[in-house]
Amino acid sequence: MGIMKRMSTIFRSKANSALDRAEDPRETLDYSYQKQLELLQKVRRGVADVATSRKRVELQMNQLQQQSTKLQDQAKKALAANREDLAREALTRRSGLDQQIADLGTQHASLQAEEEKLTLASKRLQAKVESFRTRKETIKATYTAAEAQTRINEAFSGISEEMGDVGMAVQRAEDKTAQMQARAGAVDELLASGALEDVTAGPNDDITRELDALASTSSVDSELEAMKRQLGTGADKPALGSGDAPQAGAEEKKQEGQA
Repeated sequence: MGIMKRMSTIFRSKANSALDRAEDPRETLDYSYQKQLELLQKVRRGVADVATSRKRVELQMNQLQQQSTKLQDQAKKALAANREDLAREALTRRSGLDQQIADLGTQHASLQAEEEKLTLASKRLQAKVESFRTRKETIKATYTAAEAQTRINEAFSGISEEMGDVGMAVQRAEDKTAQMQARAGAVDELLASGALEDVTAGPNDDITRELDALASTSSVDSELEAMKRQLGTGADKPALGSGDAPQAGAEEKKQEGQA
């Protein structure tokens, strides 16, 4: 029994939730307004029926009143003709008609009061229906605007989430790009300093570097010698010490001959 009760509760809750999602307040308001219009129409029909009955009673009262007046005239004429018996009969009938007229008068007053009451109720109900219609349209417009705003917000939220994912992807791409650029620069510096061996070079790369270094040194020496020759300080020019000794001896011999 406990399990069945829980299942029943769960089923009702699920059904209420499904109905709540399926219910459109605008349709509910339109349905309520339609029912109120139907009730107002019934009240108006009741007012018309009561007014019709009142009018029928009025016609009956007028007819009976005409008959009563006619019987009174007949009673006068019979009495003038010394027909007291006929005059009495006419007055007796007139008395019965007057009683019917009085009863119809009472009924007419009741119908008139009922008509006035229903007319007032109809006017009040009509005012309430018109007020409900105005409120209904306002609520419907507000609900429609809120629904549209909700859809826009949901769409904007989805766009924001997607833009957030795009922004994160762009940030990751920029970070990876900066990392690769830094790595490429570091590798270039290591290759230039010789701390990192270029694996694309051949097996005799050390010999090649030594030969290049010798060639560079020889070129520098040749250029240096050429510059010395241009300045007159080359190796083929006589030294100052060896050139001055013969000249000094000759001068001494020349001075001795003159003495």
